[in-house]
Amino acid sequence: MTVSTFSQVDRIEPPFWWSDMHHSDVQIMFYGKNIAQHDVVASNGIIIKNIQKTENPNYLFITIENKDITAKDFIFTFKNKENTFTQNYSLRSRKENSRFRKSFDSSDLIYLIMSDRFANGNPAIDNTDETFEKVNRSNKDGRHGGDIEGIIKNLDYLKELGVTAVWPTPLCEDNDEKGSYHGYGQSDVYKIDSRFGSNEDYLRLSNALHQRGMKNIMDYVTNHWGYKHWMMDDLPTYDWLHQFPNGYVQTNYKMTTQFDTNASELDRKICMDGWFVKSMPDLNQSNPLVLRYLIQNAIWWIEYADLDGFRVDTYSYCDKIGISEWTKAITNEYPNFNIVGEAWYYSSAQIAYWQKDSKIAAIQSYNSNLPSVMDFSLFETINKGVFNEDVANWDKGMVRFYNELTNDFLYPNINNILVFAENHDTNRFNDTYNQDFNQYRMAMTLIATIRGIPQIYYGSEIGMTGSKNIGDGDIRRDFPGGWNGDTNNAFTNEGRTDEQKKYFNFTSKLFNWRKTKSVIHNGKLTHYIPENNVYVYFRYNESESVMVILNNSNEKQTLKTNRFQENIKNYAFGKDIVTGNSFDLKTEISLKSKSVLILELK
Repeated sequence: MTVSTFSQVDRIEPPFWWSDMHHSDVQIMFYGKNIAQHDVVASNGIIIKNIQKTENPNYLFITIENKDITAKDFIFTFKNKENTFTQNYSLRSRKENSRFRKSFDSSDLIYLIMSDRFANGNPAIDNTDETFEKVNRSNKDGRHGGDIEGIIKNLDYLKELGVTAVWPTPLCEDNDEKGSYHGYGQSDVYKIDSRFGSNEDYLRLSNALHQRGMKNIMDYVTNHWGYKHWMMDDLPTYDWLHQFPNGYVQTNYKMTTQFDTNASELDRKICMDGWFVKSMPDLNQSNPLVLRYLIQNAIWWIEYADLDGFRVDTYSYCDKIGISEWTKAITNEYPNFNIVGEAWYYSSAQIAYWQKDSKIAAIQSYNSNLPSVMDFSLFETINKGVFNEDVANWDKGMVRFYNELTNDFLYPNINNILVFAENHDTNRFNDTYNQDFNQYRMAMTLIATIRGIPQIYYGSEIGMTGSKNIGDGDIRRDFPGGWNGDTNNAFTNEGRTDEQKKYFNFTSKLFNWRKTKSVIHNGKLTHYIPENNVYVYFRYNESESVMVILNNSNEKQTLKTNRFQENIKNYAFGKDIVTGNSFDLKTEISLKSKSVLILELK
């Protein structure tokens, strides 16, 4: 936030704070020419607990006590022999019960939006004077003009689909000259990118979601910033970033070095301290000033924008101890706040290491404090063509899902993991499976009915495709109907093609049914070893039971129900939640090739 230059303060971060936070002290960063050469006092009963200077005289870090202090405005006075100036600051009132806000959980369906590619609600901000890159829809890797207003205008579409939580890719300013549309190279972490809207627009998005009973999940980046971040021209300290004597070093991407007892220290250091790419300076979370800055920035956004959760990018690339402290500080302030971290491994044990209270990590006396992790192991099974394995054998076909779920014991909180078939960094599911609707139904049924929190990627519910082999821009295409002049508007039933309707109607039916099913959200799971490439499992609690059947065979299959008697018990029939058809459970159930049944047992 820029402040009038006559005060000799160019930036204050955080720009304001709140009174009576559980996180009682706030450290305010003041930036301005030689500001560290001044003495500082505060007015209106505010107590300065600490003033910290660095080797850069243009920074001051001032810690004030705000516990048990009412909301108020006050003044900092900066004084030295040459001059005196003042700077206003505010402690605001918190929203009632802010600390105990409800977050996302296994009752939700999360909808991941590539913010620049979803909908252009305000063409007037496609290009702004303060940002470099301009809109160019003909460039797959350029900015296309999607914005916050476009999301707000289509929230009713998402509600109709069954979405309960929205995860837009980062919306803070990314002022790189090219490729800035994805938002992961941020240049100002207290400011929404003006091509997406304003901070006030982001708050409007939260309010609009909450009015519909939906949740706002921020995509937060702790590992790196963009090379155009305003601090890059004048770092507070040399070690604010990870720097190397001989110049640029890129991470080796070998995240296993974070826990590998056989890893060399060199490999471990390069993984953690190396830069993700050359345009993304790597933040040093082991520097207390950096860590405090990141903690307060995260809390500031939660409080300001009334957020309901975080998805944290590249979580396992951060300093292990630092990111654990960051996560704990946030969940101490907001005990019910859910945070899902990107820990991209294809091993359940390695993913489970990063979930809070992991017994695996405890072997190394480590606790990430991270409530939720992303199930990349399940994703990999889906992504590697399991639905194309028409004939089962020892390790092919549906048995691969069975084997995945045998590892559930590794996770300390199995219902709080994110399950998905694709995201913004992967091949589109509908591309991998050549727009085979039957295979799409099996995948969506799986992530909707197994344990965990389902996440779907924008546009898949209308059959959108895109190939990672062509490039990131291809898996991040514009949603049809999001731009003026689009000939196909898939946001409305009338505007959808027959093929798009087929995808949308199934997805909507499935996830709207799931909304109220606590048996799916938190029920137990029992599965049976697949036979003839048919996977059968049950979700159940004391009052309800759901039988799920995935037939990945190319042939019609008939199942003898006596095999599943321990779960069928005294239930007489099952009603398919998609078609409404009833199935007698006394003897056998038949289903078509490449099909699914989700039976509510009656």
